[in-house]
Amino acid sequence: SIPATFIHQDDQCVAFKDVAPQAPVHFLVIPRKPIAMIEEAEETDGPLLGHMMLVAKKVAKEQGLEKGYRVVINNGVEGAQSVYHLHIHVMGGRQMSWPPG
Repeated sequence: SIPATFIHQDDQCVAFKDVAPQAPVHFLVIPRKPIAMIEEAEETDGPLLGHMMLVAKKVAKEQGLEKGYRVVINNGVEGAQSVYHLHIHVMGGRQMSWPPG
């Protein structure tokens, strides 16, 4: 396991700063429920997934990202997923470019 300082914790998910940040602010929102990837989420996970998005919004505001931020979920090999526990990346604090990669 990777040591992390939580910036959010509740009964459904946690958030902490990414260990290899790609932006001045880069944190992850991770469900407590083990879901390997978004592809494996089930219909019954809808409330949890919605909660995670709202946590991403809340923590982004707390982290001072009032000018905007990017929300990313990598899925599978071609989606560049490297950790097989679902997580949302939230990145901001600089102008993002498009396309992303």
